[in-house]
Amino acid sequence: MQGTFYVVGVGPGDPQLLTLKAADVLRKCDTWFVPSAFENGGSMALKIVSGAVDSAGKTILSHRFPMKQVQRGKTPDVEVQDAWDVAAKTIMGYLESGKDVVFPTLGDPAIYSTGFYVCETLQEYGAPFNLEIIPGVSAIGATSATSAMPLCLGDERLVVIPASFEDDKIRELLALSDVIVFMKVYKVMAKLVALLDELGLVDKAVLVEKCSLGDQRVWTDIRKAVGQDIHYFSTMVVRK
Repeated sequence: MQGTFYVVGVGPGDPQLLTLKAADVLRKCDTWFVPSAFENGGSMALKIVSGAVDSAGKTILSHRFPMKQVQRGKTPDVEVQDAWDVAAKTIMGYLESGKDVVFPTLGDPAIYSTGFYVCETLQEYGAPFNLEIIPGVSAIGATSATSAMPLCLGDERLVVIPASFEDDKIRELLALSDVIVFMKVYKVMAKLVALLDELGLVDKAVLVEKCSLGDQRVWTDIRKAVGQDIHYFSTMVVRK
């Protein structure tokens, strides 16, 4: 019997935000395939999971996924594609031997998750496999809760975009939307703050860094974040 591949959202950082279902799947599954951004650099997803579920006796496979941009409809970077291929082949080997594999992913799997890239790569191989997606608390929702700022009310339009988009696309979406969530802001803070300032929206923004973690920071004046060493786990909400 073929095993099942579980992609499990583990939330933004606080192990207490792991859902009951996610914890149950992690306890039952003996093989954890954990993503890492760096070689031998540890896994944030594993750190979160280990704070809620005992990892003793588990087979833990750590795999590096390069931190490089992926543009849909375009051929990905060779290093990125290779990482997906190796991950999919390894996972398929376990599934075909009848073992379940769980892939813990930060936040919610539906939002910019490496887990779905791995699923697509598995599907490209053509071999059928069992799949179950377990949703998690997203960084977007956690940022909203931390800043006590709703994402959308009534007929408001919400847009979620990576901050590394071109300026003209950001301008267009800011014009069309009522609430904008910017993810992956850590490398483009100066550029993004300057644009929001130009459009008269800088005072409508809140930046939450390392949301739900012990060293979380909330920036209500995002100008002060420019030039700072902003962590990768940072999300900005702009309510027009």
